[in-house]
Amino acid sequence: MRETRVAQISIFENYAQHEFAEQLLKLSNILDQWPEILTLIEKDLIDAFTKAVGRKGLSVENVLRCLVLKQMLQISYQQLSFHLADSMSYRTFTRLSPDFTPGKSALQNTIRKITPQTLEKIHLLITQSLLQQREISLEQIRIDSTVVKSNIAPPMDSQLLEDSVRVISRLLAKSRDHTGIKIRFTDKRKAAKSLAFRIFNAKNSEKETLYPDLLKLVRIVLKQAHRGLEKVLHEAPMTTAAEQWREDVRHYRDLMIKVIDQTQRRVIDHEKVHSSEKIVSIFEPHTDVIVKGFRDVQYGHKINLASDLRGFITYLCIEDGNPADSERFLPVVKAHEEQFGCLPKAVVCDGGYASKENVESGRSLGVKRVVFHKRVGISYQAMGVKKKTFKRLRNFRAGIEGNISELKRAYGASKAMWKKEDGFQAFVWSSVICYNLVRLSRMQSG
Repeated sequence: MRETRVAQISIFENYAQHEFAEQLLKLSNILDQWPEILTLIEKDLIDAFTKAVGRKGLSVENVLRCLVLKQMLQISYQQLSFHLADSMSYRTFTRLSPDFTPGKSALQNTIRKITPQTLEKIHLLITQSLLQQREISLEQIRIDSTVVKSNIAPPMDSQLLEDSVRVISRLLAKSRDHTGIKIRFTDKRKAAKSLAFRIFNAKNSEKETLYPDLLKLVRIVLKQAHRGLEKVLHEAPMTTAAEQWREDVRHYRDLMIKVIDQTQRRVIDHEKVHSSEKIVSIFEPHTDVIVKGFRDVQYGHKINLASDLRGFITYLCIEDGNPADSERFLPVVKAHEEQFGCLPKAVVCDGGYASKENVESGRSLGVKRVVFHKRVGISYQAMGVKKKTFKRLRNFRAGIEGNISELKRAYGASKAMWKKEDGFQAFVWSSVICYNLVRLSRMQSG
């Protein structure tokens, strides 16, 4: 990462004569309107020890534009590196210097340094500015929720147990490389994989006889992890690599204990385990179990969002757990007042948010019309509308379904592809920022 914020571009660089290239040019001009974004990102990318030595790297502006381009194209870092090397239009948009093309690792290392908190501030900066420019209107907003999936396979207790054995055993096998201490242990990876495979293909009656064998094997590996930690703690020198190894083993050991407990309760004791207590992935342990209505179970995080009349996303919140929509109505409305300094005049929501308490609370705050897709016994007078206005606002609410669909389909927010909880959140915020920027470029082009 270089200290330079903006790269010097060549006068020979230009965009192709193509409608997508024209959109990139408009998007580039829009990004130039907010130099404050670079200041926000700079804090994540450059620390006090960064020096202007070594190989030429990416500027702060390069990183921002590469992030936007990646989310627009929904491509991998490897593909992004190729497109930057191959396309003059993409190089011009990202303002790369003529003699430098970043590789996959350079792009990943720099883009992933941008924290979700920074991206949230960027979203707020853009929306506040658009409100001042009258591009966003708070006359009417619509609220709905959806689920962004984690990048995991459908969970199975046997697979979670096998994953735990595999990861712990791999760490124990590499202990000498990281800590200088060789840990002797019995490798159970092959046996665990075989048992997990047999459970996957067995009939339900046979699974109950196989699970105790797998649990016994996993508990042996758990004891080996305990002994390995003790040995390294007392014998290994205090190095950064050794401390990281201990932290990794502790992390996966604790997850293994939870997986053993939930398997014992669910499979052996036939006990129901609440979704909030379940581990569905040891690699993405932050993942929630979400059930919306009578639809299929989804694994990821629930998000609440709001959009205005022109489809700009004015608010987004990534939830912990699976709170009821009705509980999130007031926080969304109050967030608009905190972020923009004023309340929307009319708020229309999906039927899941409907309750008489929400109508009364919303109107007491100063919202003139609080409307839900389903009335659930709430009178037009209580919502502050006539029947004709109710139908118009209900039709307006349907537009957020299209906003959510576009966010997922065109900007990848159906499944967050970045690892760990901060990566999940950063991916979602990146998608929302890119969505708003592209929508603005389309609005300005007519």
